[in-house]
Amino acid sequence: MTSIPGRGDRFTPRYVAIEQELRARVASLKPHDALPSDAELCTEFRVSRMTARAAVKQLVEDGLVYREPGRGTYVAPPVVDRQLSNLLGFTAEMAAKGLVPTSTVLEARVAVGDESQTEQLGLPAGSEVVVIRRVRRADGVPLVLDHNTLPLRCVGVLDTDLENGSLHAALVAQGVIPARGTSVVTAELATPVDSEQLSVKRGSPLVVERRLIRDTRGLPMEWTESRYVPERYKITAQFTVELPPSAPARD
Repeated sequence: MTSIPGRGDRFTPRYVAIEQELRARVASLKPHDALPSDAELCTEFRVSRMTARAAVKQLVEDGLVYREPGRGTYVAPPVVDRQLSNLLGFTAEMAAKGLVPTSTVLEARVAVGDESQTEQLGLPAGSEVVVIRRVRRADGVPLVLDHNTLPLRCVGVLDTDLENGSLHAALVAQGVIPARGTSVVTAELATPVDSEQLSVKRGSPLVVERRLIRDTRGLPMEWTESRYVPERYKITAQFTVELPPSAPARD
């Protein structure tokens, strides 16, 4: 039987002690290496399945491991770094990092836009828009919950492969080319939907980005809300520093 850290401390819950042991193991493993199954943990640590699952659940919420239903639990790849200074789409960004991007489409349809969607896209109230919601994954790990809203002129993207393909590539193929955008980043608590789709604890903090992208004619072409798991995804911004008028000139 494996020695459990903190076992001698009667105030340490068993699942916490097992979690600490598993954290140490994860540190020595490679991305996508398998962890013991729940049944194997039960045998090794002589605990109930509920206790074993509680230990693994915390590692999932911290982004250290990920579960594949019916298959097992695996070590998660390192945190993905998103550069805020460019418009590189998720698919291209993950591929550039050597990760395999995939998506689960939760919604892809034409619907009447709400007030925020039509206002951001510069459309009259009550206009129809293209709505796409996807869970974005890298090497099978859920990183982002995306909610894209597009003007009806982009409806052709609904006929493309939104699970394995790039939305921006589909738009470019239709002659709608992204050129520039603005982005606002904030923090919000995970909703029940976030919890289910991103495998995080309800009420845990998420990084939320809302961005508007315009095409080469300056017309709004995409309004998106992206909800990121901070333990798995970070956003980096580059900037210059403007000196006050009274400051000495730079060399």
